[in-house]
Amino acid sequence: MIIIGFFIAHWYLSLFFQTFFLHRYSAHRAFTMSKRMEKVFYFLTFIFQGSSYLSAYAYGALHRMHHAYADTEKDPHSPMYSKNLFHMMWLTYKRYTNIFNQRVELDKKFTKDLPEWHKFDRFASHNLTRLAWGVLYTLFFMKFATSPWMYLLLPFVYLMSPVHGAIINWFAHIIGYINFKVSDTSKNFLPFDFLMFGESYHNNHHTYGSRANFGGVRWHEIDPAYLIILLFDKIGIIKLRKKTKIIDTTLKAAKAAA
Repeated sequence: MIIIGFFIAHWYLSLFFQTFFLHRYSAHRAFTMSKRMEKVFYFLTFIFQGSSYLSAYAYGALHRMHHAYADTEKDPHSPMYSKNLFHMMWLTYKRYTNIFNQRVELDKKFTKDLPEWHKFDRFASHNLTRLAWGVLYTLFFMKFATSPWMYLLLPFVYLMSPVHGAIINWFAHIIGYINFKVSDTSKNFLPFDFLMFGESYHNNHHTYGSRANFGGVRWHEIDPAYLIILLFDKIGIIKLRKKTKIIDTTLKAAKAAA
């Protein structure tokens, strides 16, 4: 039970910091926070993503490119231009690495206002750091695993963040339903998103990219991460942007009229 509990906790904590800090804050700036608080979330992202830590700067730039070039040859991760899920993950990794190591020159719109803490990123992303996390995970499993099948979870623990990204970037462009007609194949992958913390409402998100709430268009589209964001806004950890509040008000008015 300890291993199962650890896996579930790692799944949701890693996912939360990916959707909250890397995605909604870094890439889309749906809310603001102080520089001190930004560094706190850098550190917490490192702790909870562990061996699969992703740089807010590189992730933010890569994700902005996805929105700008969705389902075209310039899209850094699209099922339309990948042979299979693993091929897309490999291409995404190479493009992410090129951005992280600044091997490519990017348009300023993809890097404007991105969080930057390159010294910390280099430490958190270093191969030795990732290896140390991997050793800790493995030792933990050796101590608490009660059945051989539990070791099948270890690869997912090592690569938790890419796994989360691949689920949405692949399946949410292939399977699901749409609320809005857009110029790409984005879909709402899950009607009740208890697994991906609101990330699977991908069609909603591609329609209103800067909106902090990925759900809320239909009655069943509850975005768990947004509920935490509202709490953080209430107690002053972050501050929601007025634009996102205006979009939410407009959607509510449209739903009431319908």
